[in-house]
Amino acid sequence: MSRGSVTVRVARWSATHPWRAIGLWLLLVVVAVGMSVVVPKQQTESRDTWVGQSGQAAGVIEKAGLGDVPTETVLLTDPDGPLDRVAASTAIAQLRQKLEGLDSVRTVGQAVFSENGKAALVPMELKGTADDAADNIEKIVATTAEVQRANPGLTITQAGSASVDAGIWKQVGTDLAKAEKLSLPITFALMLLAFGALIAAGIPVLLAFSAVGAALGFYAPLSYLFPDGGSVANVVLLIGMAVGVDYSLFYLKREREERRKGRTTLDAVEIAAATSGHSVVVSGLAVIVSMAGLYVAQDATFASMATATIVVVAVAVLGSLTVLPALLAKLGHRVDRPRVPLLWRLNRRIGPGGISSRVLAPVLRHPRAALSLSAVAVVALAVPALGMKTEPADLNTLPQSIPEVRTFKELQANFPAQGGLSYDVVAQGGDAVAGLTRLQQSAVQSGKFVAPDDAIRQADGTAVLTLVSVLPESSENGEGALNQLRNELAPAALGSVAWAVGGESAESVDYGNNQRDKLPYVIAFVLALTLVMMAVTFRSVAIALVTTVLNVASVAACFGVLALVFQHSWAEGLLDFTSAGFVVSWIPLFLFVILVGLSMDYHVFVLGRIREGVAEGLAPREAVRKGITESAGVVTSAAAVMVSVFAVFATLGMLEMKQMGVGLAVAVLIDATLVRIVMLPSIMVLLGRKAWWPNRLHRQAPVQAERELITV
Repeated sequence: MSRGSVTVRVARWSATHPWRAIGLWLLLVVVAVGMSVVVPKQQTESRDTWVGQSGQAAGVIEKAGLGDVPTETVLLTDPDGPLDRVAASTAIAQLRQKLEGLDSVRTVGQAVFSENGKAALVPMELKGTADDAADNIEKIVATTAEVQRANPGLTITQAGSASVDAGIWKQVGTDLAKAEKLSLPITFALMLLAFGALIAAGIPVLLAFSAVGAALGFYAPLSYLFPDGGSVANVVLLIGMAVGVDYSLFYLKREREERRKGRTTLDAVEIAAATSGHSVVVSGLAVIVSMAGLYVAQDATFASMATATIVVVAVAVLGSLTVLPALLAKLGHRVDRPRVPLLWRLNRRIGPGGISSRVLAPVLRHPRAALSLSAVAVVALAVPALGMKTEPADLNTLPQSIPEVRTFKELQANFPAQGGLSYDVVAQGGDAVAGLTRLQQSAVQSGKFVAPDDAIRQADGTAVLTLVSVLPESSENGEGALNQLRNELAPAALGSVAWAVGGESAESVDYGNNQRDKLPYVIAFVLALTLVMMAVTFRSVAIALVTTVLNVASVAACFGVLALVFQHSWAEGLLDFTSAGFVVSWIPLFLFVILVGLSMDYHVFVLGRIREGVAEGLAPREAVRKGITESAGVVTSAAAVMVSVFAVFATLGMLEMKQMGVGLAVAVLIDATLVRIVMLPSIMVLLGRKAWWPNRLHRQAPVQAERELITV
């Protein structure tokens, strides 16, 4: 990179005006955090996730004004055995009195006792829409809890769409707080190991954390265009800490390296800007390009994730190019103070690339054998991905520690017609009611569905039939019941009447299938753009193709491990989860774009160091050795940070967050070791100068003869 490049000019200005750069950064962070306080973040609404036939049905139902009234159910059981009807009747009277006094409750229905005598339920209808119910649910749940305290001999709990969602959000908040508490000290400890000095270790963590805070603030107004689907805070913390620390690490390591060579602080900062700064920009653009692939899925939740991630990556890049040079220029050699004696001496004794050179030496001596063995290992890890099952999330993927989830399952067990998988069959036309009546009879006679009271409702030529599956709630049962309705029962009963099958269970199935169908388009978009980007950056077709192949290898290995871990029960005790037998449908698509972006992080950095060696006139083998060993410390530290942050998410309660954490941690570990230290150097050595075609470097004669590599 030219010493007159944009990254160098920005770094030079920041280094010569440090207080201005630091002040502007602090102002940016303060304004962003202020925005998060002043501007309320918008959440997705149910219509934002409508897709396929169920989306069409939901639109027709909403237009006709036949949408379900929001409901909640209070469940009463006796922990010591069959339900005491006298005690239950007393509690039910208290519930009715208190619930009817709430402004958000429309009506409280009559209590229903289960046929097995073990439970009773009290249904209620809420005022307004489902979104209104979500806003008012806390008071209703608090009222139920108040009656529970007054009747300690009974177990009185509540479940419904609004209360289950509230329980999930509470769990997400708890998980996020846990992730914050663990990720910061772990990241700082790893930086301390990498630098052996407190200030140098603290700078990357501080900048990453400030980037996360700023990104969440900037996302608040953007949420009016891309409303939060529920995972934005988790994703911003996950990705922001990883890339924020990495970008600062790349820059800081190179600046320290140049100072050790005797350069002044300003010269060291400029060289770091020309090399690592350029790699940071390319890496950031790679992550942004990859995340943009989520827009191809045309999904509101993915769009919010993509937007928030793009913002946090952009802020992290900006911080590493501006405030970081200012801090380094102001601190000078004091950035290596105060030193931790033992860690400082250990780092000096190992030296840059001390460990990696021992691993790399046999790889460079026998590149064909190394490439063959590593390829076999990656293929072996990837093979289970061929049998990976993806299904939408359901009750079985939610933590059983959420009280509302446990209540919902007990409700299904005691009252099959009140809970479980529900479907709305909407029909339009003169024979709609008659057709739905026939459908109700045939569905109930099949023994696989039940119909609640007043199952058919109609208005303005549109009629809706609600059916509930008697099977336990699961993704497999949900899709099976939906297929039976759509492919067999509905066509036979409704004939030429226009119809569609929707409802919550159908929406979940259609949503998962839509994500599965969009995956090939997302993959094609991301791979094509990153291939073009790498070809332009390094002016080499071969480098672009190698990058694409290695990215696919890392992702395939990641998917294989996901299938091994989460479709079987052997890791349940280790990771504290109950296997649902599948991977949640949105995880593979999300992981793909994230992994391609993050793997480019240090891939660009390593290739940049190799290219420096080739440009200096080194023979290809020597350039690979020099590039890998000189970047190994940074790559190892960066990968350790990513793996540790992602591993924290593997300890959280939500199965989706656990799958995401395991997938990312495993993929980065494989990518930073097997792929980048074995496969990449093997391929680069075998290609020689052809790797840089059509860049002029592939024609440049080496000025230094290739020397024998000695195992240290």
